[in-house]
Amino acid sequence: MAPSPIVDIHTHVYPTTYLALLRSRTEVPYLLDLPDKLAPPRLIILPSDDDLALPAHQRGRPIDSSYSSINQKIDFMKTHDITTSVVSLANPWLDFLSPEEGPQWAEKVNNELEDICSTSLKCLYAFATLPPSAPASRIVGEIHRLSLLPHIRGIILGTTGLSKGLDDHGLEPIWSALESAKLLIFLHPHYGLPSSVYGPRASEYGHVLPLSLGFPMETTVAFTRMWLSGVFDRHPKLKVLIAHAGGTVPFLSGRIDSCVQHERHFPENEGGKRGPKRGLKEVLRENVWLDAVVYSPTGVRAAVEVVGKERVLFGTDHPFFPPLEEGAEEWMSMGTNVHAVKEAFGDDEQAAAKVLGGNAIELLGLDVASDG
Repeated sequence: MAPSPIVDIHTHVYPTTYLALLRSRTEVPYLLDLPDKLAPPRLIILPSDDDLALPAHQRGRPIDSSYSSINQKIDFMKTHDITTSVVSLANPWLDFLSPEEGPQWAEKVNNELEDICSTSLKCLYAFATLPPSAPASRIVGEIHRLSLLPHIRGIILGTTGLSKGLDDHGLEPIWSALESAKLLIFLHPHYGLPSSVYGPRASEYGHVLPLSLGFPMETTVAFTRMWLSGVFDRHPKLKVLIAHAGGTVPFLSGRIDSCVQHERHFPENEGGKRGPKRGLKEVLRENVWLDAVVYSPTGVRAAVEVVGKERVLFGTDHPFFPPLEEGAEEWMSMGTNVHAVKEAFGDDEQAAAKVLGGNAIELLGLDVASDG
């Protein structure tokens, strides 16, 4: 019997067009080339990275060829028996561009993503990116255009939306367009939490606090604001995939719901219910999918408990978290997440196979029949 397909829905790439954009800039975010031509450039992604007191090779994050090379992406897939990947631009996307620049760069990046996928023999699809600073009409126009591109299956969106968060009234035409186009929203963090919450010794811990705690809490707050503002009441067919197993949404969903029920500032809906008309449990079961990039069986079980086993999708977060040993081919992040899925389901191999690939194929309409 042929092995079940594995689909990686959380895997990033910086296309050459995007790298050229970053390299042309001198303000955050920008790409910093080092004097040592053999050393990878550094992505200065947050204002805190732009510390001129630090040596250049210690600022930002190193961006080697694995972040942009499609051949290396496919080699990674072959090494780990991944059938199909749905690639997306990594943060900071196009959030930093002016309203005039955004639309043209979005079109360039999205066209390159489509071109990359169209020559990949059905092993690659993509989540496109939007120009959040542009007028809503331009963003809606790009959404309509994306819906006609054969390899685009959704869009990746940061937690700030158009800059004011996902409860911003200005997002209404965007939600409507995405709902109409049936494009999935891949909600992904970028800014974390204010650096002050990590305390004066934060630099001693590197990126551990922002990545392990800041990203999940950023995601949780963003999605909760989206739900509280009634987005899913007004757009009941909107589809959202939340990165990193939903942040802390699975663990805190009951607490969030309880706080809403006790919040007196919310007007009562029909039947005396407070807050959004559609409850959080209902929205999580009908509008939300979670990836399984959580590195533990406990995290996978929590995701399944909240959204159901048909709504959890496998991912690797490649090319982040590379092997710890130089020259190693197998990535611990891949092995850890596969093991977490299989252990979470125990003897239910069919359910594990659905999370590893089947759910994504069904949700996104992926053609993997001739892959292999």
